[in-house]
Amino acid sequence: MEKLLSQIPAKRYFTIGEVSELCGVKPHVLRYWEQEFTQLRPMKRRGNRRYYQHHEVLMIRRIRDLLYDQGFTISGARNRLQEIAQGERGRRPGTDAGIDMPPEPRADAGIAEPMDSGFGADFEDSLPPEDADALALQLTQLRQELFEIRELLSPG
Repeated sequence: MEKLLSQIPAKRYFTIGEVSELCGVKPHVLRYWEQEFTQLRPMKRRGNRRYYQHHEVLMIRRIRDLLYDQGFTISGARNRLQEIAQGERGRRPGTDAGIDMPPEPRADAGIAEPMDSGFGADFEDSLPPEDADALALQLTQLRQELFEIRELLSPG
């Protein structure tokens, strides 16, 4: 599905028209999906204009794939996204059959271990469950993208 869609530009924010073109979904459908999928929360500015971030564009593409390509209903897609998010919580990424994740980087690969930012589990525990699940899913997607970028940049 994503191979047929254009590549997402390196921008921080996207208008609803840009997201519509990037994801092959009409703007009114995007506005409807915001009501149905709690993971979609674009920032709203003057005149109620929506500005989507990169992770939300990826989420829309995933929702589009579930609905249009895999034949899920709205509630089925919502449940599937929640299953993915819950499956990723507390488990090592890459163990869910629905997400193909690269293995963890080795310590001897010259990549430093991530530093504790000081608001990891405590921050996640303070969120409502649906926000924590959405955050976990977004972080998993971001991690996958970073591994893909690293693979593209690695020599050989």
